[in-house]
Amino acid sequence: MRNEKWIWLDMDGTIADLYKVEGWLEDLIAFKTRPYVEARSIYNEAELLETLLLLHTQGYKIGVISWGSKANNPEYDKAVEKVKKDWLRKKALDIVLDKIIVTAYGVRKADTCRRFGEGILVDDEEQNREAWDLGETIDARKDIIQAL
Repeated sequence: MRNEKWIWLDMDGTIADLYKVEGWLEDLIAFKTRPYVEARSIYNEAELLETLLLLHTQGYKIGVISWGSKANNPEYDKAVEKVKKDWLRKKALDIVLDKIIVTAYGVRKADTCRRFGEGILVDDEEQNREAWDLGETIDARKDIIQAL
């Protein structure tokens, strides 16, 4: 498992447009999952899926590494994990994913993914890219399909 090549995708702000859902922050503060459910895809879903399938055929494992809520609320975090996985299923991305991890907010993504070996992190947050010590990173504020 440690010799496999991984590509890890963040969700919020990377493939899911959470921050353009009206009232997203207020809902998250109120422990509502609606913004995660209603978030649109940032990329054309067919094009993203095709890109990930191509990478899969080239030997890459594809994973999602996403944070739960900022609140330390296990019940809400469980609900967030469920709706994020449902979102990936609804977009048919689950068919190409080898692993989906929704970890506690603020946990270094590299620490969570370390057991899988080196990989590429695709993330919109600079702090996550800077803390990634398992290989390359891709700034998701740019065109990730082109970068992949």
